[in-house]
Amino acid sequence: MKEIEVRPRGRIEPPPEFKPIATFAYSAHQLRSPFSPPKDQKVLAAPEGRKVEPDLDRPKEYLERFSLDTLKMVGTITKPNQPLQALIEDPSGAVTRVKPGSYLGKNFGKVTSVSDVKIGLTEIVPDGRDGWVERTSSLSISE
Repeated sequence: MKEIEVRPRGRIEPPPEFKPIATFAYSAHQLRSPFSPPKDQKVLAAPEGRKVEPDLDRPKEYLERFSLDTLKMVGTITKPNQPLQALIEDPSGAVTRVKPGSYLGKNFGKVTSVSDVKIGLTEIVPDGRDGWVERTSSLSISE
């Protein structure tokens, strides 16, 4: 004990000085919360008399396992007396042909049109109220 008492005492460093942080005035408190449904129910409503629903019994196509943002349109190809087909590259680098009526993407995206520079899609997405709604989308050729 005497040996420990004889040792020089340690020194505690003073705490660091904290610099003041500029304040921020939050002004979006009067806006709708992103977690509550929108007040305008017409935006999410399906057309009258038509129920939008994906066909869950249909066998999935190859490109439906990838999200739409990971797919790239790399070109088009045509056969005599056949509609124009788009060439889609998946994340692994494989290229697949699609034509109107083909499906791609995780949201039941059905190809509605194919042009030289883009393909048009109609996706079926959840509306947030235990239903489905159609959404148009497109995939353009990558430069």
